[in-house]
Amino acid sequence: MAYKLNDKSYYNNRELSWLRFNYRVLAEAGDTRNPLLERLKYIAITSSNLDEFFMVRVAGLKDQVKMNYAEPDTKTGMTPEEQLHGIGELNRENCRIQYDMYHELMNELEKLNVFLLRPHQLHQSLQDKLEKLFDEEILPSLTPLGIDAYRPFPKLMNKKINIFVDLSNELGKQTAIVQLPTVIKRFYELSHEGKTYFVLAEDIIEEYVYKLFNGYKIDRTFPFRITRNADLTIHEEGAADLLIEIERFLKERTKGAAVRLEIDRSRDITINGSFLEEQLSLHHEDVYRFDGPLDLTFLFELTDKLKHRFPKLLFKPFFPQQPKFLGNRNVYEAALKEDIFFHHPYESFQPIVEFIQQAAKDKNVLAIKQTLYRVSSDSPIIESLKLAAENGKQVTVLVELKARFDEENNVHWAKELEDAGCHVIYGMNYLKTHSKITLVVKKVDKKIVKFVHLGTGNYNDSTAKTYTDMGIITTDPRIGDDAVNFFNYLSGYSLKPEYKELHVAPFEIRDMFAERIDLEIESHKKYGNGYIFAKMNSLTDKRIIDKLLQASQEGIKVDLIIRGICGMKPGIEGVSDNIRVISVVGRFLEHSRIYYFYHNGDKKMFLSSADMMTRNMIKRVEILFPINDPRIVEELIEVNELFLKDNVKARMQMPDGTYEYVKNDLPPLSVQEELMKRAIKNGEQKKTELLHEHSNILERIKSRFRKQDV
Repeated sequence: MAYKLNDKSYYNNRELSWLRFNYRVLAEAGDTRNPLLERLKYIAITSSNLDEFFMVRVAGLKDQVKMNYAEPDTKTGMTPEEQLHGIGELNRENCRIQYDMYHELMNELEKLNVFLLRPHQLHQSLQDKLEKLFDEEILPSLTPLGIDAYRPFPKLMNKKINIFVDLSNELGKQTAIVQLPTVIKRFYELSHEGKTYFVLAEDIIEEYVYKLFNGYKIDRTFPFRITRNADLTIHEEGAADLLIEIERFLKERTKGAAVRLEIDRSRDITINGSFLEEQLSLHHEDVYRFDGPLDLTFLFELTDKLKHRFPKLLFKPFFPQQPKFLGNRNVYEAALKEDIFFHHPYESFQPIVEFIQQAAKDKNVLAIKQTLYRVSSDSPIIESLKLAAENGKQVTVLVELKARFDEENNVHWAKELEDAGCHVIYGMNYLKTHSKITLVVKKVDKKIVKFVHLGTGNYNDSTAKTYTDMGIITTDPRIGDDAVNFFNYLSGYSLKPEYKELHVAPFEIRDMFAERIDLEIESHKKYGNGYIFAKMNSLTDKRIIDKLLQASQEGIKVDLIIRGICGMKPGIEGVSDNIRVISVVGRFLEHSRIYYFYHNGDKKMFLSSADMMTRNMIKRVEILFPINDPRIVEELIEVNELFLKDNVKARMQMPDGTYEYVKNDLPPLSVQEELMKRAIKNGEQKKTELLHEHSNILERIKSRFRKQDV
């Protein structure tokens, strides 16, 4: 049949779709079902997300405009300039809502006797304390930067808050800038008569800034903040040592061109920042003026300060449970019998940590090979890898130095691992290695067994508590052989292997998706029961989008759980009316990638580190792995169905690209809440089984002693 494709009205622009996702995060701040301090965190998350969006995505578009690159995007046909205009319109509305929510939630805090005030609003005794604090702690670290013919406009740091100062004396008017030093706190806490007051550092500096300019009158001050281009090129070709090149790149990043100027105009609504705009070579649409403090990520620290005082204003504590498929067994003993499935953060990440820890100490383990993309700042996995090398094991670690905004951290870990005797690989030329795989080669009963962990998320014990991810540990010989070939391919010189079970990007994963969709179409033509389910962070690849549109037009039901960017519009009659797109934004960050093809009951289930994004499938080394154990397949199908039943946190994309909360007649169900309940119930059952087992052992011991007495 002739498919309906390539009409720009069928697609969403990537950047605008991302902004709609960030709005869904922001909407959680307005959801009164969430506790107050958690709502404040969502405002902070929105700000943090937006910083990275401007440093990378907006910066890239601005570079294209500067180079007169007017090529339209492949789906909506928008040029870089049109995209920037669309971003400006949508983001200004999002920011307006964000600051309205911020003021509303700060008013709620005031009902709890917690106030964010400016110095002049405080009781006189507190003002005196604050002035002393300024004189002793803040003033010595400040450097006023005058701007005139002899002192040019300074190179201000990325994302740091500055105070713009207009001043004058009998000789005329002058301009200066005071940057908030990184050594001072963002806010200071004071108490008086049972009330808690927080005062922002920029407000304190503005109040007493006259002390920096003796002999001048302060005419006007206002805080501002610059966001710079952080999407600079890493020169891999010809780099003698990528480690050194990355360190050079990190220094260059701080000097990137300005892409956004933010101004706090809450003291003076007439401020327009035209002088700054000119000095930074920005356009009017690059300037954002807010009636409130800049960089709302300070709310992370603020809520952290308040959490012990108001524990009921946080989500009810949840502790990850023992994995259902592992139970109380040792991970190595269990994996010899069957595949083990893990679902974080509902189930603990600790068995994965112990998988490496035990391998480091086990005299029967010959080698450990692992890929690392992002790890925690005090990673127990890193410590275990170092210990393994010190214990004489062959340890190979691929540390991806190009993991954006984790480069510095990864350089640090790469050096530590090398010093400990590990063989460290820095990644591959022009590709990011985003795969999540560990291979442990162990001698069991005089035979070599390959234990393989594959996952959808990073080996990060910290984010494993807040990101939803999945993984398996298997001793399947075919997957073990693939793992050996995968690591040999990364560390040496060889052609890309022919894998038996794994699908490895670049290219192979996208080809496999296209092939699977085609097979589902053929199966549907025969049996009329075609079904595709996919869960991912983002969908942007046009080839795959068009394949899904073809499947819809053939009558196949397609369910997509997409947290963030979605490049297609579902529900368009005759085009995508068999496609449903749902986004779940809740307590945990949805991060797992699940791909399922019904194929007339021959259920094909896959997990992956990759989204259906062009960059994942073409510019990265990713792994997609099959789930061959029928028990795990059924477990995943059950989880998938829960996502489709969510009518609390799930939002459905409408044919115009906007999102609305899912509404149905089913009892209220949040997939994340339900999975937490199930994990707790399973954990309690496992504890009961363990206690029963211990009781039986104790009874047998007592019985033996009684027989001996007789």
